[in-house]
Amino acid sequence: MNRVVVTGFGGITALGSRWEDIETALRAGQNAVRRMPEWDYFEMLNGRLACPVEDFAPPPHWPRKQLRSMGRVAQLSLRATEHALASAGLDIHTCAPEDIGVAYGSSSGSIAPIHAFGVMVDTGSMAGVTSTSYIQMMPHTTAVNIGVHFGLQGRIIPTSSACTSGSQAIGYAYEAIRFGRVKAMLAGGAEELSGPGSAVFDTLYATSTRNDEPKLTPRPFDVARDGLVVGEGAATLVMESLEHAKARGATILAEIVGFGCTSDGNHVTQPTSATMARAMELALADANLRPDDISYISAHGTATDRGDVAESEATFGLFGSNVPISAMKSYLGHTLGACGAIEAWWAIEMMRRNWFAGTLNLESPDPACAALDHIAGAQGRALEARRIMSNNFAFGGINTSLIFEQFVD
Repeated sequence: MNRVVVTGFGGITALGSRWEDIETALRAGQNAVRRMPEWDYFEMLNGRLACPVEDFAPPPHWPRKQLRSMGRVAQLSLRATEHALASAGLDIHTCAPEDIGVAYGSSSGSIAPIHAFGVMVDTGSMAGVTSTSYIQMMPHTTAVNIGVHFGLQGRIIPTSSACTSGSQAIGYAYEAIRFGRVKAMLAGGAEELSGPGSAVFDTLYATSTRNDEPKLTPRPFDVARDGLVVGEGAATLVMESLEHAKARGATILAEIVGFGCTSDGNHVTQPTSATMARAMELALADANLRPDDISYISAHGTATDRGDVAESEATFGLFGSNVPISAMKSYLGHTLGACGAIEAWWAIEMMRRNWFAGTLNLESPDPACAALDHIAGAQGRALEARRIMSNNFAFGGINTSLIFEQFVD
């Protein structure tokens, strides 16, 4: 089986697109949460906070005809992928198109065409429906538009599994390369921000309502947490077989060595710690590692009541209080389909620099959560990490765990 390496990554986030800018914000303890006056239109929405990507626009080199098939979520995913390819130094047009595939996901497609079809059902008018409306709203719009833009003909794996869309995409890309189905994959996830996207959680009383204190929320694992804040963004990893990466002289940023994925089979929205733990166990077994081989864990850390408790119990059951852990959603909010990819990207960047950002607003860990070694606050922690684990858990009871390590030839 092939070894699988990461040779590039790129993203679009509410804290920027360049790692230098993102790290500056992390070290300053700066989150991207703001109140959304745009949502005052929604009368019954309780949580009015979000982490939007500001000032994003499609680059001028994208053909107008192609833009017609891309809503905002597809645009974010494609731009993140362009950044990732530049990071990898990979001219995709020098490769055989059948050698490269795409694994990419989002919770759903863009909201505007969904609204257009809703108006059609409500009023009978098709005035807002176009020939590309479905292409913009379909769950696999990100994967398809990336593949079409670059003319790729390898394996395509659309993942639309809510908060594990990005991490599942990375895991399935890893398996496709490992078993020789393709030589390289573009893998990640994206999400665009919308009021309805926040309302999904608002109806479950799972959004933070600290509307006048945006910098004090979300608060993963904190006793005073009151729910999540939604965000948007995208991230892409360029993944290759080690042989393919070496043949083109690529710089190798990390190796992916383990992936685990489970389903709760229990409840659509209530998390189950046993199956969360099983995903981590599968990733460890896949990598032939023990729990004490992991140096850092990137938590899912949504700042929801039951989610944080279940995740902490699952993590403690395997690792005890022995492995440092922190949650990047305290900076970016919950970017849904993008979070697994963004958090994997950030975890690798931090591993390469031997410094890990702490969980913002974690002042008093909730005693209802299992006791973990939390990296808390803006100062972060200097830590030499050989291997890191990135965990994500989604609606539908879908659990993922990824393990990356420093590359050693």
